[in-house]
Amino acid sequence: MQSLKFNTPAQQNRKTILCLGAHSDDIEIGCGGSILRLVEEYPGAEFWWVVFSGNEQRQAEALRSADLFLTHASQKNIQVKQFRDGYFPQQWADVKDVFEELKRTVSPDLIFTHYRHDLHQDHRVINELTWNTWRDHLILEYEIPKFDGDLGTPNVFFPLPRRVCQTKSDILCDVFKTQEVKPWFTGETFWALLQIRGIECRAPESLAEAFYGRKLIL
Repeated sequence: MQSLKFNTPAQQNRKTILCLGAHSDDIEIGCGGSILRLVEEYPGAEFWWVVFSGNEQRQAEALRSADLFLTHASQKNIQVKQFRDGYFPQQWADVKDVFEELKRTVSPDLIFTHYRHDLHQDHRVINELTWNTWRDHLILEYEIPKFDGDLGTPNVFFPLPRRVCQTKSDILCDVFKTQEVKPWFTGETFWALLQIRGIECRAPESLAEAFYGRKLIL
């Protein structure tokens, strides 16, 4: 399996990473481990973390979680919007306005966003507007396990150490108390997917997050 470097050491302090999530726990589930790894490996990188929905309680969870994942990031910008959960297609124009503002504000070197074939309507809107907004950027689409059974065959892998996976799982389970009613929202679920993706890329500690890289230039 071929490995590619995100950048050269001389450039690591100039990187900007944008994380996009429809709901308050999406970024953490989809790419939380990779973010923890990137914070460690690129200490000078700037992180933008944008969540598009959440009531008062879920907003509080989102802010607390983002702070925990980005504790050691030297530069961070965390935003939580208030679009109505489940109704993003009907709010398309207003959501797009947020993307247009982000486009004027930040030009990321790496963007994490939802998977194109995710069956949740809000997730698809965020994906479509990501590609509509940024045409010359590295975009990786993350996956979220759920009842719909929409996991695919990813082609980009981030091997992760066990300690990073443990931190990811602990934060998710400790912070997002509103999600405990969902039978799939458990540490066992998060570890299971990490283990499957770790097997697929022969990760050194058999753990990884995986992404869909639709357009990559070598």
